[in-house]
Amino acid sequence: MKPAHKILAAVALALSLSGAAQAQVAEKKSLTIDGARRVIAGAVAEARRLNAPGAVIAVVDEGGNLMALERLDGTFAAGATISAGKARTAVLFKRPTKAFEDIIKNGRTAMVALPDTFFTPLQGGVPITVEGQVIGGVGVSGAASAQQDEELAIAGANALAGGSMGSGSMGGSSMGTPMMGGTMPVAYFDQNQVAAAFAKGAVLLDGTGRNYMVHASRREAAGQAEVHDKDTDIVYVLEGSATFVTGGAVVDGKTTAPDELRGASIRGGQTRQLRKGDVIVVPAGTPHWFQQVTNPFTYYVVKVR
Repeated sequence: MKPAHKILAAVALALSLSGAAQAQVAEKKSLTIDGARRVIAGAVAEARRLNAPGAVIAVVDEGGNLMALERLDGTFAAGATISAGKARTAVLFKRPTKAFEDIIKNGRTAMVALPDTFFTPLQGGVPITVEGQVIGGVGVSGAASAQQDEELAIAGANALAGGSMGSGSMGGSSMGTPMMGGTMPVAYFDQNQVAAAFAKGAVLLDGTGRNYMVHASRREAAGQAEVHDKDTDIVYVLEGSATFVTGGAVVDGKTTAPDELRGASIRGGQTRQLRKGDVIVVPAGTPHWFQQVTNPFTYYVVKVR
């Protein structure tokens, strides 16, 4: 039998070697196909909200490899290639592609010499970041503008980073822990995610697998009259003021998506002045219209179906 001090020394050595091995291996999160589909769903939901047909949404993993792609009706032939290039650029450089477009606009044109196999310096690509780790990228092309391309990409990235990612969306540990007996993870957004969403106006939490959505909404001008046949809107004003009309009849109303109607204005109805801290609930099927807003006007919208 070995002396006790030799046994203790052997155990200590084994533990030290184990600790050294662990120190050399870091746990990494990875994007799964389910997670990629959730990113697509978030971007598509935002495209429908903004009435932005024609977009192509691409999602890549952390190595820039294409995982999922969605082509909305009315897009152009090169949209798939461009959106995938934007997503690849965002993840490989870990920065939104708008940063590179701005750099080139400001005179550093030498950057266009980088191979286009991994560099597409056009606005509309953003990294997908979860708990400080870049796990993929999303790129959008073909929306109404470059700005809108980026808005859809941000909505897609936020749909995953905002808690729609149970164990099937990422490899590694999940971001939230489901409640006992529940099927959905807790959705948590840090202040940087929330600020980024309000800066553009974006879907904070998509409706995948739920009967509700959360929008971090931003308006800088009056909008169209809207009717949601199946969604009740719960609005909480964060900043600014607005003239808000509910009820009445929509003028020149047209169906823009399933269960969604848009129009130029509202005839009749009740007018209210919304201000910071106000809450208003608009039941499904009720016409409503932001007739006038301050710039900016920011507000949460919880959509309940």
